[in-house]
Amino acid sequence: MVGFKATDVPPTATVKFLGAGTAACIADLITFPLDTAKVRLQIQGESQGLVRAAAGTQYHGVLGTILTMVRTEGPRSLYNGLVAGLQRQMSFASVRIGLYDSVKQFYTKGSEYAGIGSRLLAGSTTGALAVALAQPTDVVKVRFQAQAQAGGGRRYQSTVDAYKTIAKEEGFRGLWKGTSPNVARNAIVNCAELVTYDLIKDTLLKANLMTDDLPCHFTSAFGAGFCTTIIASPVDVVKTRYMNSAPGQYSSAGHCALTMLQKEGPRAFYKG
Repeated sequence: MVGFKATDVPPTATVKFLGAGTAACIADLITFPLDTAKVRLQIQGESQGLVRAAAGTQYHGVLGTILTMVRTEGPRSLYNGLVAGLQRQMSFASVRIGLYDSVKQFYTKGSEYAGIGSRLLAGSTTGALAVALAQPTDVVKVRFQAQAQAGGGRRYQSTVDAYKTIAKEEGFRGLWKGTSPNVARNAIVNCAELVTYDLIKDTLLKANLMTDDLPCHFTSAFGAGFCTTIIASPVDVVKTRYMNSAPGQYSSAGHCALTMLQKEGPRAFYKG
């Protein structure tokens, strides 16, 4: 554009949506085996479920889980549910990240300054909207990741078949199963990431341990991600188990959490 540098032209909403979704899909391709291992660890020890790991299979740690899956089910098992996972990222990240600036401006009434409260509200709002849109893809992804090919359990023929089967057998509400704990998880993640990132970064700068540059940002983000995972893990485990549960197994997400606590103890909330 004449008179403008490339950096002077703000990206359009379409560019934001496509950029956020594409970046999330690339990241998902790289990290999907870790996510699958996390799901297997989270559901381990559950007495029953709609789809679960092979009977007798025990997983120990992330690396041990990955190696066991490769040995017993083959390398492709690490990417069970990838299609639904990419669908989720394209819809979830597009809304969560693509709408963030617009929603933030709404809360600040167009002001250039956005306080921490406005950013938390914007993050939680876009996260809730994204979950509402992408929940069916998340349910299908988790169920594919949870089922063990060596177990002879229930199978969906394809991703499309999974959507149809769930809707037919559990109703359309089945596709949005676990929405409440998923919304709660995303609100916790948004708040915890933002607050811990700022705290870690400010501490590093005030102690003169680092300057305000890329290594400082990376260290702060790494620390924020670690702290957020610790804080959000209990809700994440409940979300995974509830989405993967058979009809009637749990009456609600709260019932799922209470059952976990009674049968497996508090450590179950940090599986995976």
